[in-house]
Amino acid sequence: MTTADQASAELGIETTGDELLVVENLTKHFPVTRGIVFQKQIAAVKAVDGVSFALHEGETLGIVGESGCGKSTLVRCILKLLEPTSGRIVLQGKDITGLSRKQMRPLRRNMMMVFQDPYASLNARKRVGFIIGEALELHDIGTNADRKRRVQELLEVVGLNPEHYNRFPHEFSGGQRQRIGVARALAVNPKLIFLDEPVSALDVSVQAQILNLLKDLQQEFGLTYVFIAHDLNVVRHISDRVMVMYLGKAAELAERDELYANPKHPYTGALLSAVPVANPDVGRTRQPIVLEGDVPNPINPPEACNFHPRCPRFHEGRCDVDAPPLREVGRRHVVACHYPLERWPMSRKEMSQRPG
Repeated sequence: MTTADQASAELGIETTGDELLVVENLTKHFPVTRGIVFQKQIAAVKAVDGVSFALHEGETLGIVGESGCGKSTLVRCILKLLEPTSGRIVLQGKDITGLSRKQMRPLRRNMMMVFQDPYASLNARKRVGFIIGEALELHDIGTNADRKRRVQELLEVVGLNPEHYNRFPHEFSGGQRQRIGVARALAVNPKLIFLDEPVSALDVSVQAQILNLLKDLQQEFGLTYVFIAHDLNVVRHISDRVMVMYLGKAAELAERDELYANPKHPYTGALLSAVPVANPDVGRTRQPIVLEGDVPNPINPPEACNFHPRCPRFHEGRCDVDAPPLREVGRRHVVACHYPLERWPMSRKEMSQRPG
């Protein structure tokens, strides 16, 4: 059985052989040291702690969770901007986990990223033409005239004027800057684009424009997305599947419609209960589920299930003793919980009832 087959079987996903990306038990621990001259590791921040998933060509995987749950660190490890502590990363059937920076360079054409802040992610001292065309130059693609023509085409593709080639980033609005970031990511025709909260810094109306642009580009160029966001409505709009992370681990992974209609993990249920509902009749009757306590320290996460100190369905002797594995509860729907939710929506009273 191949690595892709193993990861797919682990997550309850049918193997089709067209997996673009397979992440298997990926872990990233940042050491905490003491001392100045002779440093000694005394602990480790468990930013990502054994995440696995398989991603097929042409689909969008949304990743949601609280700040500090490891979403961005996970993406940076996959891109090899950070070296993983352990685990495997397989891109197009090739294990890239142990590749050096030099070996990774030709493969980076297949993986690009759009960053969260459209103001900080663009070099204020460089013109737009250089910013978008830099990747073409680094990978030695085309002549100078070819690169200029390609950049102008990309500006037009993302809804900007090709004549903006010689402008500086400060001459654009936030939405326009993010379009420049998208054009930069498209420059070398990648297969996979990571989007790290690309619309969180934008106005609502501009968010909709950027999301529609991303969907149109995906259809036109056959792109595959990994989309990180806090806004569950945004994730629902753009994603095919959604993975919920909590404290460095994957809590639940399912098809978009299945997860929003039938969440199984109590943490997912709490997140969805806080999403505003357009129907006032439903909104008045539904009570948000407020989780007690704070997110635990990733240096010393709870034993067994890392959500059990805040879980309204906590069962002593099970949740604090045995770590729940990701198990299949439906087609392409897996959850890491000993006592998953039976139905949705649930009232606060139902959520607080202890199982067993």
